[in-house]
Amino acid sequence: MRAIIQVAFKKTVLDPQGRAITQALQSHGHEEILGVRQGKFFEIDLAPGTSRETARSNLERLAAEVLSNPVIEDYEVTVLEPS
Repeated sequence: MRAIIQVAFKKTVLDPQGRAITQALQSHGHEEILGVRQGKFFEIDLAPGTSRETARSNLERLAAEVLSNPVIEDYEVTVLEPS
């Protein structure tokens, strides 16, 4: 099983790197791009036999306590179906 955790600044928090990316893209002729918010992406492989419930619980805690700063960042945990 595999999971994805995405972490990004909350909408109310200034994202200077996202702003710089927006300006760079616009200067390269992409005037249609009005804004970019950047973040972190974690792809996590889970041990065979891990239950979805255990995985989600552990990953939610991991995202909140280790991979993000909940004061300024939001996160989203997605547990993917085994392939």
